[in-house]
Parts: sequence; structure tokens; C-alpha cells
Amino acid sequence: MHVYDRRYPVAAGATLRPPDATVAAYRIVQRAQGTRRTVVVTPSTYGSDNRCTLDAIAQLGAEARGVAVVGADVDDAELDRLHRGGIRGIRFNLTMPGPVDAGALPALAARIAPLGWHVQLNLPAGWLPDMATTLRRLPVPMVFDHYGHLPFGTAEAERGYGVIADLVQAGQAWVKLSAPYIESRDGPPHYRDVAELASRYIALAPQRMVWGSDWPHPTLRAAGAAPIDDAAMLALFRDWCGNEAVCRQILADNPRQLYGFGRS
Repeated sequence: MHVYDRRYPVAAGATLRPPDATVAAYRIVQRAQGTRRTVVVTPSTYGSDNRCTLDAIAQLGAEARGVAVVGADVDDAELDRLHRGGIRGIRFNLTMPGPVDAGALPALAARIAPLGWHVQLNLPAGWLPDMATTLRRLPVPMVFDHYGHLPFGTAEAERGYGVIADLVQAGQAWVKLSAPYIESRDGPPHYRDVAELASRYIALAPQRMVWGSDWPHPTLRAAGAAPIDDAAMLALFRDWCGNEAVCRQILADNPRQLYGFGRS
């Protein structure tokens, strides 16, 4: 999920500028969902300024972790500070303008490897075939955001899925099953095309899947779409899991491993 707070300045050139979405508001969502743990991801709105994310982690306490955005020039002292603040990965949001590009990926991955972090990749699926060799050589795990952004019904989607599947089966990658509304052609309330993709990913490697709410759904809000019922979206995802054992694995056990919940 993301936190937005007007106390923190918006990055120059940021295209997503949602209204405030605070920790207090998210706690209400958590009560409706029945969730306890939280992974706060620095949104594109703040560039490489992670203060809002760190503040949210501090408010949420021991059951929170974070994914930061850093520039190519980040120093070791800053990485150590982020780690102490609960950060466990860095995000490359390559779907919109930002402070870091794909060329910085290998060097930054090497920098965060000693910390045990991962890279979270939010990128166009069409880039995956050309990036496959680079991704295989990364010294850290990677997390493909939002189902890998596969464009349904295209050859590009199948090629992208093939790259992701190879990395998942090699134990190098995870897939975040989040925000089905971003790429779905079928749309609400059932998102049938995404349901089929979710089933395919889960059958491939349930032990390498995690879930995310994408609260407060900034891309939908920017488009003026109808609000999301967060509890209903989680219930729908639980249906896609097929049984309680898979639900527990994806919703509890896998994130414990990936984000280090339960470890100091």
C-alpha cells in the first residue's frame, strides 16, 4: 500500500498527486479486511524522498515493513538508515517518470545485496524479453509488481509471462498479485481475465506469490473511477486462491519470508 501526506513535498514532474491517504485511514481498511501486517511502498509522487514511508512504518510499528525509492547516487549511510527504518527493498517504477531508470538496476542491486533486500519492478511487460539476461544476473531477488503488467490478449503478454515464469521457477523472483484493475479488460466485479492469470501464477509457484491491496488505489483515483471496496477485493482474491492452505501461504507465510516479518 501507499501513504500520502501533504506534509511532504511532491517531487518535480510527479504525475500522480492523490489527496492525503494516512495511516489512520488505512487502519480502518485493515479492520475491514482483517489484516495486520503492512508493506508501505514509496509512491512516484515523492520521487526518492522516503520520509513519508518511514514515518508511516514508524506509526504502524513492528508489523510494518517498507519498499523505498533511491537514486543511483545513494550512499551506504542512507541505505543503513533506511534498513533501520524497516525498508526491505527498492522500487523501480518504470511506468512513469522517476528518479531512477533501468540502467541503474544492476549497480543498485549489487549495493543492496548485503542488506538482504529485493528489487520491486513496476515496468512495462514489453521490456521483459530484452531485460531477461540482465534480470537473471541480478544478485538479489526481484518482485514483479501488479501481475507483471501483462497486457491481456496479446503476444507481448505471453512473452512477458515466459520471462517472469522462468525467473520464478529459478527461485529468483516473486510476483505481487495486486491491483487487478490496472490491466483488466473484463473489469469489475469479477476481473475474470485477471482471475485466470492469478490461477496460472498460483499453479506455477504458490510459494513465490504475495498479495497487495494497492491502497489507496492511486491510478484509479486519478482516473476518477468508482471507489474500491477493499474488503470485497481481498475476499475475491481469497476465492482465486482456491483453498485455505494456499490463502495462508500467499497472505501470511510468503510475506514473512520476503519482508522478514518476525525477525529483528
